[in-house]
Amino acid sequence: MDWVFNWWAWAIFALVLVILEIVAPAFVLLGFGIGAGVVSLLVLLAGPGVTAGSIPLLLVIFAAASLIAWLGLRQFFKLPQGQVKNFDHDIND
Repeated sequence: MDWVFNWWAWAIFALVLVILEIVAPAFVLLGFGIGAGVVSLLVLLAGPGVTAGSIPLLLVIFAAASLIAWLGLRQFFKLPQGQVKNFDHDIND
C-alpha cells in the first residue's frame, strides 16, 4: 500500500473525480476531487512522513478536506437569500 503515499496517485484520483463531476454534475464529486488535490499537494510539499506512515490519518485528512471543500462549494453556489427557482414555461411550449 505504498502507492497511497505517492502524490501523483492522489493527483490522478483528484483528476478522475473532477472529470466524473463534469460528466455527472452534482457538486459532490467536485468536493472529493478538491480533497484529493489537497492531499496530493500535502504529500508533495511535506512528504509522506507528514502522516507518519499512517493510512487512516491520511484518509481523515482527505475526508476533512473534502468536507470543507463541499461546504465551501455549497456556500459559493447557493441561491441568494429568499430567492426560489420558478419555471414559468415548459420546454415543450
